[in-house]
Amino acid sequence: MHYPEPISKLIDSFMKLPGIGPKTAARLAFFVLNMKEDSVLDFAKALVDAKRKLTHCSVCGHITDQDPCYICSDQRRDQSVVCVVQEAKDVIAMEKMKEYNGQYHVLHGAISPMDGIGPDDINVASLLRRLQDETIQEVILATNPNIEGEATAMYISRLLKPTGIRVTRIAHGLPVGGDLEYADEVTLSRALEGRREI
Repeated sequence: MHYPEPISKLIDSFMKLPGIGPKTAARLAFFVLNMKEDSVLDFAKALVDAKRKLTHCSVCGHITDQDPCYICSDQRRDQSVVCVVQEAKDVIAMEKMKEYNGQYHVLHGAISPMDGIGPDDINVASLLRRLQDETIQEVILATNPNIEGEATAMYISRLLKPTGIRVTRIAHGLPVGGDLEYADEVTLSRALEGRREI
């Protein structure tokens, strides 16, 4: 299908987004064409503002429009616990839960030798610098429950072993409302390992 160049460029731009194939990109492009011009300008401004005005917190690595971020600036939070996550969106997921009241550290990825990502390519060095502060007593490893997340958690736990800081890993297992028959072996194994007394 041959489109005029402006719409072709728009479709190509949408296809650069994760999970957007050619059909969805074309649908989005034509949707944008039917929007009012001021709505399109607001959309474009939101994209540019997000890119230009957001930065990473110099303490934890979370996305923010102020430095340090609102979490690191909050003195009411528990300064003795740091939860290590892979991405900024993981901080947002943890905050929605409203049960964790400590600090965070965002790695911006996970160790993945297959993709050429090693420990120096993620935000580990600044974590080690943070942990020199003697107020931190526990590090919770909340990386994803996949091969890369597990490798990253193991690497960090081995690095921290000599420091004497308590290192814990979030439990993985069956989701609430899930059925045993549909769970894979690894998930069932983790659920069994993470069992607790009731």
